[in-house]
Amino acid sequence: MTAVVQAPEEVGAPDPAGRTARGPVPLLSAEGVGIRFGGLQALQDVSVDVNDDEIVGLIGPNGAGKTTFFNCLTGFYAPTTGTVRVRGEDITDLRPDQRTALGLGRTFQQVGLVRSFSVLENLLVAQHRNVGYSVPGGLLGTFASRREERALRDRAYVVLEELGLAHLADEPLGGLSYGMLKQVEVAAVLATDPEVLLLDEPLAGLGPEEADAFGDRLLGLRRDLGVTVVIIEHHVPFMLRVCDYVYVLNFGQLLAEGLPDDIRGNRAVAEAYLGQGATTLA
Repeated sequence: MTAVVQAPEEVGAPDPAGRTARGPVPLLSAEGVGIRFGGLQALQDVSVDVNDDEIVGLIGPNGAGKTTFFNCLTGFYAPTTGTVRVRGEDITDLRPDQRTALGLGRTFQQVGLVRSFSVLENLLVAQHRNVGYSVPGGLLGTFASRREERALRDRAYVVLEELGLAHLADEPLGGLSYGMLKQVEVAAVLATDPEVLLLDEPLAGLGPEEADAFGDRLLGLRRDLGVTVVIIEHHVPFMLRVCDYVYVLNFGQLLAEGLPDDIRGNRAVAEAYLGQGATTLA
């Protein structure tokens, strides 16, 4: 049974499918997404809206289906049922690279970086989709190619400054901790200038103070770079602090949704995390 929590000021008129809209046409949305692997129903009827300039959280116990849902959003899995849209356009059948071209950028649970490169070099490589000069132009070092390379470096340094990583620009990845590698991966995706940044457990390997600082920087990214964020994270207090809206998955189904205070006091969510009898996440 799905328990849906919504704040009155956020609720709009139901759409023809019976859902309740939180605003105008969402930047990113999933409608009734489900996926089955053989006899396992991993996701069932999951609907999520992400509006411009929001930080939207996706939480839930281990095995709830959060990363599977991310894979459906970004094209790594093809949902059995449901639709994924960007600004109302159906992208359910598009490949991951085609969704990237539409502005979806994501990180993964396992870090995907070039370990033999420096931090800055990884951010430059990540921007290859934005390169406009030809291969001969790059080899010859034409004025246009040099100008574009400077622009890519400038973008990389802006991102590194925003995430507090500029001092590591020339550091090889081999000497960095796992937690710092996760932060560099966030920077690499952000360097591609996505419209929606999808983060899968970015706090892994970080201590409490580092995690708190990353929360402040995430809020700064939304303010300074205008990026919309969807984030999966197990650190519930962090999520309730930084997110504008939170969805809760449990056993592949949407258990609850609402503003952080709604989720904090939701008994069904508390029991999913803390066990029978729990009444609040606070």
